[in-house]
Formats: sequence, C-alpha cells, structure tokens
Amino acid sequence: MSETIPPLGTLTDRVVLKRRTTTDEDEGGEVALFSPLATVWPRVRRLGARAAMEADGRGQTLTHAVVLRFRSDLRPGDRIAYRGTDLEVLAASDLNGRRAYLSCQCSERVVTG
Repeated sequence: MSETIPPLGTLTDRVVLKRRTTTDEDEGGEVALFSPLATVWPRVRRLGARAAMEADGRGQTLTHAVVLRFRSDLRPGDRIAYRGTDLEVLAASDLNGRRAYLSCQCSERVVTG
C-alpha cells in the first residue's frame, strides 16, 4: 500500500467494522452474514473509480484507502460501513511495521443500470 503515516488529528471519519461469518443453509448452500465488530475513527480516502459489469448491469467499482489504528482482527472479506455504504476489505497490512497503523485497501460496488 502506498499510504504514509497520517498526521495527528486526521483520523476523523467514524465507521463500523463488520466481521464476515458464513453459515450453512438448509438447501445446501452458504450465506454470508456481517456482524458489527467495533466502531473506530479512521481516515477514509477515495482513490478512483472504473466502469464494470455488475449483476448483469452497468456498474462502477470505487476504490478507497482506509487508515486506522492497528488492530489484528480485521482481514480481507470483512466490511467497513462508511456513510451508509459498505466497503469490502480487499487487503489489510501494517502501515510502517511498528503495529501503530493499519492500512486497508477497500472497494465499493455500485450498480448504475
């Protein structure tokens, strides 16, 4: 990740971290459930957008960079609820190797038509 250590006072976005759990269905499949894990104050930045085909329709994939205080329980597949949208965590890594900050690469998928 190409994030730098955030200056003091820039972790000002309030988000809810959600843990992904899967459970079996009676018909033989699986369903993913997301339960709240914690409420934290990170810095969320939108990086870019690209057109994509989503669910047999036109859509967009928006990428975000999220920097928060280090925690070891956030992993790819979990979600971050930010301003009414769910950001899917694609990757999470220690920002500077000192376990002070965690940098997450996230994506948001939007169907537009």
